[in-house]
Amino acid sequence: MQTRELGRTGEKVSLICLGTMTWGEQNTEAEAHEQMDYAFGQGVTFFDAAEVYPVPPRAETQGRTETCIGDWFKKSGKRDQVFLATKVTGGMGGPGGMDYIRPGRVCLDRRDIAAAVDGSLKRLQTDRIDLYQIHWPGRRVNNFGKRGYVHDADENPVPLEETLAALGEIIKAGKVRYVGVSNETPWGVMRCLELSGMKDLPRIVSVQNPYNLLDRGYEVGLAEVSIRGQCGLLAYSPLAGGVLSGKYLDGARPAGARMTLFDRWKRYMVPNAEAATRRHVDIARQAGLEPAQMALAFVYSREFLTSSIIGATRVEQLKSNIAAAGITLSEDVLRAIEDVQNDIPNPCP
Repeated sequence: MQTRELGRTGEKVSLICLGTMTWGEQNTEAEAHEQMDYAFGQGVTFFDAAEVYPVPPRAETQGRTETCIGDWFKKSGKRDQVFLATKVTGGMGGPGGMDYIRPGRVCLDRRDIAAAVDGSLKRLQTDRIDLYQIHWPGRRVNNFGKRGYVHDADENPVPLEETLAALGEIIKAGKVRYVGVSNETPWGVMRCLELSGMKDLPRIVSVQNPYNLLDRGYEVGLAEVSIRGQCGLLAYSPLAGGVLSGKYLDGARPAGARMTLFDRWKRYMVPNAEAATRRHVDIARQAGLEPAQMALAFVYSREFLTSSIIGATRVEQLKSNIAAAGITLSEDVLRAIEDVQNDIPNPCP
């Protein structure tokens, strides 16, 4: 398994990160443990979770994913061999109705961050988290499928400086080693880097944002920030929720598949996405590749990428996704992919 440096920490993480958001909803704990066993055996030693998982988020299931991981650590004894990441729930900038996580306003202040990290440590059955991430900004931004930015002059988010200071406190307490952001914008990443340099606040080491063949928006602005600012991308949804496998083409809804069970991921099911997906599937098959593996190999090859987060509901899917790390795409395939991007640019935000 290839590794890449996390920011400028000197820490190496596996090119593939194991995503976990289905554990406790679509997957049982036993299935989660089977996935961790297999991934770890293949050299995937980077696991990513969140306090809000599993998805779709519900009060009845919140925290189950971290519990699955904690139970695996206890059973396997492999905690010290895994680079563990999780996230604190964001504020007003993301999905609403999450006050079940903490009473009162859920935000990114000192109180919430202190409570969140302690809850995660308990569920994960560990004394420290290697990478602690802000799941989404505390201000309203164009993420989670929104294209345009609409400024709200009346909002009152927790200042980034206060959030970074709170993260600094849990680092000093030994509960967290490094910090990162997720679902963030170029302004937000640059502001975090600026504040860390000006005020001796923690420096973010990663940006966990969506990136796939249907959504290459990260290349506009954030790719340069990742390279020059040494805070690489942790790409989530590299298969656009499974759409790039081709299994949803022509209105198909396979039993047990994410898009069949839930309607949260409509961003990847728009008409232009179908047209682009069909062309990518054809490119892969003409090159003798599995469509999902071609899509993943493209993401793995990006210079601004630190690690790509792959999730699966079945071990067979996980095996195929991990194997894609050994594929090098030909120049002909890369040119064909660029032709699709030029004809149907970023159909999914």
